Amino acid sequence: MRFLVLCAALAASSFPVFAETAQERLKEAAAVLREVMATPEQSIPDYLIERASCAVVVPGMKSGAFIVGAKYGRGFVTCRERGGAWGPPAAIRIEGGTFGLQIGGQATDVVMLVMNENGMKKLMESSFTLGGGASVAAGPVGQAATAQTDAYMGAEILSWSRSRGLFAGVNLQGATLRSDEDENKELYGRKMDTKEVLTSNLAVPPAAKELTGLLAKYSRVGGTSSAERQERERTKKK
Repeated sequence: MRFLVLCAALAASSFPVFAETAQERLKEAAAVLREVMATPEQSIPDYLIERASCAVVVPGMKSGAFIVGAKYGRGFVTCRERGGAWGPPAAIRIEGGTFGLQIGGQATDVVMLVMNENGMKKLMESSFTLGGGASVAAGPVGQAATAQTDAYMGAEILSWSRSRGLFAGVNLQGATLRSDEDENKELYGRKMDTKEVLTSNLAVPPAAKELTGLLAKYSRVGGTSSAERQERERTKKK
């Protein structure tokens, strides 16, 4: 018993220190997106961000424990409003689990893009499981990735993760997303679920403007959408 307690304590102590406030987590979420997109050949294709209905960023999702490995993270989801602008983010929790001998832990950054209206509706629920009501698949990596990939054409949610510097598409099927009403209260002054935040015409909090600004930037790099750039390239080749 003492051995188990000691291992559990060591596992918990192996996690790095994460942001404690919603404002700090929003800054971390923006940093994750900025760093991921900094290297074109190892980034999320901007045409996917351009076409996405919503984006989810979870900085530093924790995983790993003794005997039973668990996943847990806190992040944010933001969706497009009318006109295409990225709206105020709602705080969410992501939870999931795997079984097997895992001593110690690691932190993983997670990014998801919701590609259609059905996936967006699922996000509005207080809790839903990825792969349950909405299909989820590993997203393609790199600006050279074709827009006609099976992942993009078939899945309602595309997902990526970054751990120890490696960024890759990952299938998060089975993980559960829940509203984080306490975090929303910190940002907006009262407890609200995800649907309330995303549909209440709230202003984007100052701490979230970097995140929504980056999404806007990568949706229309240099003021030109990826679709427009691709059309220009096709015209040049004719």
